[in-house]
Amino acid sequence: MAKKELRVGMIGYGFMGRAHSNAYRQVGPFFPSNHTVVLKAACARNAAEVEKFAATWGYESTETDWRKLLDRKDIDAVDICTPNNLHKEIAIAAAAAGKMILCEKPLAMNVAEGREMVAAVEAAKVPNVVWYNYRRIPAVSLAKKLIDEGRLGKIFHYRAKFLQDWTINADLPQGGQGLWRLDAAAAGSGVSGDLLAHCIDTAVWLNGPVDRICAMTETFVKERKHVLTDKMEKVGIDDACIFMGRFANGSLANFESTRYARGHKAQYAFEINGEKASLAWDLHDLHRLQMFDYADEGKIRGWKSIHVTDNGGEHPYMDKWWVPGLSVGYDTSFTHQVADFLAGLESGTPAGPTFRDALETQAVLDAILDSAKTQAWVTVAKT
Repeated sequence: MAKKELRVGMIGYGFMGRAHSNAYRQVGPFFPSNHTVVLKAACARNAAEVEKFAATWGYESTETDWRKLLDRKDIDAVDICTPNNLHKEIAIAAAAAGKMILCEKPLAMNVAEGREMVAAVEAAKVPNVVWYNYRRIPAVSLAKKLIDEGRLGKIFHYRAKFLQDWTINADLPQGGQGLWRLDAAAAGSGVSGDLLAHCIDTAVWLNGPVDRICAMTETFVKERKHVLTDKMEKVGIDDACIFMGRFANGSLANFESTRYARGHKAQYAFEINGEKASLAWDLHDLHRLQMFDYADEGKIRGWKSIHVTDNGGEHPYMDKWWVPGLSVGYDTSFTHQVADFLAGLESGTPAGPTFRDALETQAVLDAILDSAKTQAWVTVAKT
């Protein structure tokens, strides 16, 4: 039987555009399905750059206007890899055009925008997903499996951190193509929407909704030259954010993110403490899940390192890759997301997080900024 084509139109060609394109190219050989992914068109404003990107990754054509991309009948799915301030407009237009949508995180600039996007995709009944890829690192997926099996019992604590150091230089400008994450008008927020968004999505997936939070943020460099205006302008994003809170299940939350942790390039880690056991994971050692199980015999009780590489079906996704003992990397989390998206199309059960799922993380992000501004506890809005 002939496979059905999923013809992808990519909007954006930066870091995430490359990560997603690599996933589309990898998924077929490793995760066979009834679909064949076709890289149909890449779209960006810079014609010369997007043509180079398309040639590198194998896209058949290019566009410089995303509206023209959405008008094309040979595009089934749109991948939005743009700055956050463009997500809503493109997603709503894509839904109206009947396109499937794979959107970079965070979903939107705020909950109000996110709700409009959810309404649009649900009214159009188009498949949709947000690229919270850390869910699909096998060790993190195994943590989900163990929690759902009740191995941890009642959860008491969930703590997470995401640390970087790339903006410590006060001479680093803001805005423009490469540094839009430092521009509040394009990003909406700083480390909260960029880094903590990943931590929150994983936490909600593993431990359920966040109920209330109390946050503080800091902007260490108050002014930076703007790439587009060549003038010194106020910095409106958060360089660092810390919040504590309570999940709906009663467990306590402790989260931190910063771009001012000298020596840390991308340390995302979490630990979960339950009545029966604890789990810990670190992106720097992404193929290992640490576990302490109180049920172990006393003389051998202690933290153990689970090497998540078994291909017998016990370790998520690993049966599709290599032989036991050989690990996979960061890039495969995106491949797993594409594989799950295709499986969702075929089964009728959508792969998460959908736009509606991601709206829950957006509500926590809004609560963080509200709490930091008012210096008060904030109840996370229901979505």
